[in-house]
Amino acid sequence: MKILITGIAGFIGSQIANSAIKKGYSIIGVDDLSQGYKKNVPAQCEFLEYDLVTPKNIQKFPKDIDVILHLAGQSSGEISFDNPVADLEKNCVSTLNLIKYGIDIGAKKFVYASSMSVYGATPDQAISEDFACDPISCYGTGKYAAENYLKIYRRELPFIAFRMFNVYGPGQDLSNLRQGMVSIYIAHILKNGHLPIKGNLQRFRDFIYIDDVVKIWLQAIADNDIKNEVFNLGTGIRTTVFDLVTTIKKIIPYFTWTELGSTPGDQFGIYADMKKAEAFFGNSHFVSLEEGLRVFIEWSKENLKH
Repeated sequence: MKILITGIAGFIGSQIANSAIKKGYSIIGVDDLSQGYKKNVPAQCEFLEYDLVTPKNIQKFPKDIDVILHLAGQSSGEISFDNPVADLEKNCVSTLNLIKYGIDIGAKKFVYASSMSVYGATPDQAISEDFACDPISCYGTGKYAAENYLKIYRRELPFIAFRMFNVYGPGQDLSNLRQGMVSIYIAHILKNGHLPIKGNLQRFRDFIYIDDVVKIWLQAIADNDIKNEVFNLGTGIRTTVFDLVTTIKKIIPYFTWTELGSTPGDQFGIYADMKKAEAFFGNSHFVSLEEGLRVFIEWSKENLKH
């Protein structure tokens, strides 16, 4: 099977690519390196350095791709307010261009990295896929629009959309302090011994370790019966920011923190109802937050030395 992975130089895309190569898949990776790093791209794959907003770039892609994994895009709700048009282009126009490409070449499946941000403000309960989407950031709006374009073209190009919750783990970009709550916190603590927290400590999230994410994406590639479905991809565990900070303190005891104002478009709290995903993928066991943090912090210590 030949797979095209966009965003291959990023955190999640590179990890999926590495595991897919081990499974014996042939990988073509695409990235414009605006957020990712060339060093993350596996040596065993063919790499194309292009943006996805320009249609003529996509015309240069191979015509014999079986599955498209689309993880490229602008990935911060906060940053989306800096330039909403650029966010629209990177997250929505790019998806439309790839859909047309997938249809033209007869790809069998399109797997899309959507986001929990599509839900917007939610009540304090596990949120299922049929909860009404009402995004409160430009980023969430673009992600939801891209999902709807996939639905429109589903007969010509079957799709799976994963609404990703807070993914963390080794490989995350510690230099980006505006995307990825766990990586932002770890970077501040290890560099400065002090953690500035945007928003209050009772906000809550659903933190999922990178290996658990990769496992489900690989199942989505392999299972031809799953198509035209939207899935949450979290753990179903509600964790407050205070719980997260307390768990980090078990591993790194000596740091201080300050609470600051919240960022634009930030959801106060959200966690996933995973019943649908478990019914399709059968995965109900996830790496615990403390276990995942211990591995991530050790990796971070080594990588911040370089």
